[in-house]
Amino acid sequence: MILELEIFWDFSIYLDISNEVKFAWKIQRDMAERGHSLESIKASIEVKKPDFEAYIDPQKQYADAVIEVLPTQLIPDDNEGKILRVRLIQKEGVKYFSPVYLFDDGSTISWIPCGRKLTCSYPGIKFSYGPETYKGNEVSVVEMDGQFDRLDELIYVESHLSNLSSKFYGEVTQQMLKHADFPGSNNGTGLFQTIVGLKIRDLFEQIVASRAETPVGAAKA
Repeated sequence: MILELEIFWDFSIYLDISNEVKFAWKIQRDMAERGHSLESIKASIEVKKPDFEAYIDPQKQYADAVIEVLPTQLIPDDNEGKILRVRLIQKEGVKYFSPVYLFDDGSTISWIPCGRKLTCSYPGIKFSYGPETYKGNEVSVVEMDGQFDRLDELIYVESHLSNLSSKFYGEVTQQMLKHADFPGSNNGTGLFQTIVGLKIRDLFEQIVASRAETPVGAAKA
């Protein structure tokens, strides 16, 4: 007898790039690479803004994980969008999903790892973690502000993160090094996308395992 397993799951991810960062990136791309004027860039943004606010932005309140990209707080009044502050916002209570945490689950942590174990040029790197309320949901938030000088040193940060859903020690660092040429590979955008990728793999494997344990007579219930 062949038992067919239909695998369905509902897990959503939202990439939330702040207006300041989007504007900085668009200026860099459209002015430097395409020769557009500042006025035309602003007009283009304003045209798309109503539809974005009406149909796209509200979706983040339903997401199970949000990767929020913001301007750095390490450099006062920085508007270039080159150094980023990135937050991984993880909804609590989602089946098969255990939020990543830094040091101590449920605590509020602020951590500057730069020093003997991590090379940091100006403006440095800062991590934080703690519980919050986001769009009416209880969440856990891990935040990285700044960027790595040497990706191989990420292993030191990885050793202080828990619930990564990695299969072996150093898998996050390995994946980051494998894609070192990708945009965002040295900052929180690459780090948190890599972690979310591992979490999705783990979700799938848990669901497959749970369905495989379902009795044959209840498989289609």
